[in-house]
Amino acid sequence: MSDAAERVGSLFPDGLTGAPKTSGAYLLLIELEQVLSGTIGNRAFSLMPGTYAYCGSANGPGGIAARVARHLRREKKLHWHVDQLTLAASSISALAFPGGSECTLVQRLCSDAGALPPVEGFGSSDCKHCPAHLLLLQPPLT
Repeated sequence: MSDAAERVGSLFPDGLTGAPKTSGAYLLLIELEQVLSGTIGNRAFSLMPGTYAYCGSANGPGGIAARVARHLRREKKLHWHVDQLTLAASSISALAFPGGSECTLVQRLCSDAGALPPVEGFGSSDCKHCPAHLLLLQPPLT
């Protein structure tokens, strides 16, 4: 079993092989069990343990399947803000939205689920509409 397959929860009915190879949006559900400290540019951040949603887009070769597979790999060059989080995650699940928009996902999660951006600008440095593309869904129960 690959490292990616071991880390993923309920991704697609057929695992990564069932992920769409078309462009669109995806949602990563990321469980963080320990505090994660990192940086965005020259700005430090800390994420508390909890359940996070990262809304992303995949418009390149391989579409959503390729992008999600990259996020699930442990061995990768840090390229996007979310790479810091995916490397620290205890589990990651994903949903695909072929033809969808990451900004629409952010808006729906904020309005319908009460999700909040824990770090301004996280994952949305090229977006003029969203406060962040990373949202805190559920803080840990104490």
